[in-house]
Amino acid sequence: METIFDQNTRDKIIARINTLTESNAAQWGKMDIRQMLAHCTMYEEMLQGKRKFTRIFLGRLFGKVAMKDIIGDARPVKRNLPTIPELKVFPPGINFATEKKKWIALLEAYANFGNMDSEHAFFGKITNQQIGYLSYKHADHHLRQFNS
Repeated sequence: METIFDQNTRDKIIARINTLTESNAAQWGKMDIRQMLAHCTMYEEMLQGKRKFTRIFLGRLFGKVAMKDIIGDARPVKRNLPTIPELKVFPPGINFATEKKKWIALLEAYANFGNMDSEHAFFGKITNQQIGYLSYKHADHHLRQFNS
């Protein structure tokens, strides 16, 4: 299974991000391209322990089971899964180029990533291995959403 800690995998994801343009339209979901970029930036900040979110109640009940479903195999993440409320991004004025650069910089940081005792807002405490799989699968999911 692919992990963001693998340099070749990271390079492929970054190359896909670099193909995005402001005219990319979503194939599913409610976010536009700018919201998706900001959402993915916030998600990476959460995985890297740079941003903390309150763990949601349903995650406390079903987080471990859902984690196995998402990272248990190489299948892509299902479409239209609910988004953690704090990761929904709706502010006007999200700068496309700035968010794209921020997302790429966060992904490049995995080359030197150390265990940050990260906690996911749905899954709870996560290991570095889980971070690697989640980061890759989340990025792949949203890049497929926008045809990249």
